[in-house]
Amino acid sequence: MSQRQLAMVMDLNKCIGCQTCSIACKQLWTREDGMDYMWWNTVNTQPGKGTPKGWENSGGGFRNGQAQDGKLPVRRDFGDAWEFNHEDVFTGGHGTQEHLRPKGDTPQWGPNWDEDQGAGEYPNAYSFYLPRICNHCTHAACIAACPRGAIEKREQDGIVVVNEDRCRGYRFCMTACPYKKIYFNHVKKVVQKCIFCFPRIEKGVAPACARQCPGRLRFVGYRDDQDGPIWKLVEKWKAAVPLHPEFETGPNVFYVPPLNPARIDENGNIDFSKPRIPMDYLISLFGPAVVDALDVLHTEMKKVKQGGQSELIDILVAYEWKNNFGGFDRDPATVEQPFALGDCVDEGKHDPLAAGDPLTDHEKPVHFFDRLVRRKV
Repeated sequence: MSQRQLAMVMDLNKCIGCQTCSIACKQLWTREDGMDYMWWNTVNTQPGKGTPKGWENSGGGFRNGQAQDGKLPVRRDFGDAWEFNHEDVFTGGHGTQEHLRPKGDTPQWGPNWDEDQGAGEYPNAYSFYLPRICNHCTHAACIAACPRGAIEKREQDGIVVVNEDRCRGYRFCMTACPYKKIYFNHVKKVVQKCIFCFPRIEKGVAPACARQCPGRLRFVGYRDDQDGPIWKLVEKWKAAVPLHPEFETGPNVFYVPPLNPARIDENGNIDFSKPRIPMDYLISLFGPAVVDALDVLHTEMKKVKQGGQSELIDILVAYEWKNNFGGFDRDPATVEQPFALGDCVDEGKHDPLAAGDPLTDHEKPVHFFDRLVRRKV
């Protein structure tokens, strides 16, 4: 059990599906060999099958405290991007005779394959965007499943990290994770996942996905910080709820649920008694607490419309972006990265370098962080 726990809240009413968060994460973390198909941050349209395909029905997690069987997601479930003949066009010496065209097999699924499809029929069709990262769970199923002890929660902040030196690529963690947010690097034969941008966190900088969000929908902070946005949204106002709490892993990513527009009846009139997004569907995603969360949101919005004040609405509007980040508001452009390789894992803990074990470059436990030593966060 970690001493403190970092968490994130995402306001689904402000997400426009622009994928800025996904690109920020991809640019910073998943550009190495074997990571081309990895999107540690994804934004999918709900209802939908998401990524990996059908993850919500792939098992894992716990039930009444007992581990549940899960499905191992394979590469085709995550999907691939199209490949094009770039070399032939740009460096092949064919001049204007060669044009860009797809090559290889046509992908059958992708990380955002069913974007904007949603559900329902006109005029009551509905959809919303669901951004996801690793939940850095309090009772992480991936940690319980790993026979190598290669996955652990950092004591200082509860971030779940993989020690690549200990990992042998068994992928039991991928089967056990009910959110299917762990990826297998087919080149390096290890699993990799979202690290909550801990090198940035350690320097007082918010995770890239949160810092780059143009909608200011992400809030970051410690769960026990009563002056920060996380405690107020999750504990005080109970306006943010976890995704699939029935998995019993204690996720530390929470969501302000989407406000539900009214349905339109057969005569074209607004029927305020019937929500467009079926409440049963929202409960299936966020559990029964979503009902009270929506009631709180509507109550506080009504208060403001009538000229009153609401701390909750002020937080969600996010007038000042720095207030979203619970103190992690330093400018990444001004923060140099002085740490060395060994600083990327807990000091003296599962660190072969600290133990004096000789390693090749390929065997370094967190080798794909090396470039951070050479540039700013």
